[in-house]
Amino acid sequence: MSAAESAVETIQREMTIFARRARASAGRMHPELSLVSYTLLGHLEERGGCRATDLAAHYALDKSTVSRQVAALERAGLIERRLDPEDHRVQVLHLTDVGQEILAQVTRSRRAAFRERLADWPEEDLVRFAAYLERYNAGPAGADSD
Repeated sequence: MSAAESAVETIQREMTIFARRARASAGRMHPELSLVSYTLLGHLEERGGCRATDLAAHYALDKSTVSRQVAALERAGLIERRLDPEDHRVQVLHLTDVGQEILAQVTRSRRAAFRERLADWPEEDLVRFAAYLERYNAGPAGADSD
């Protein structure tokens, strides 16, 4: 196995561990908020609201999967549907005040956890790591088939 092949194997293994840690830590950050819920709430906040079909398309998920997640977030009082001001036939999902508050709490907790975990890293390593992650995530869509 070449050094590059070995490095790719290590990257795959370490990113899998990272994903497992992220899922496990999500429940500790806020018991009502799974990693999927946190991700959806973050997307709604970033976009200022969007349609459920847009969520499904963005995350390449089945509409029924998104529908179940949206229903759970609505029951929890974290999101609400509003009519689109431009097209009254369309409903747009928005964070409620409670949803914004919980998202902010979890975001603060996650940032603190990252800062703690990376506290001993030299600044140049942090900058390089951030650039590598951005480069990786900017890769071609559809390349994420694990």
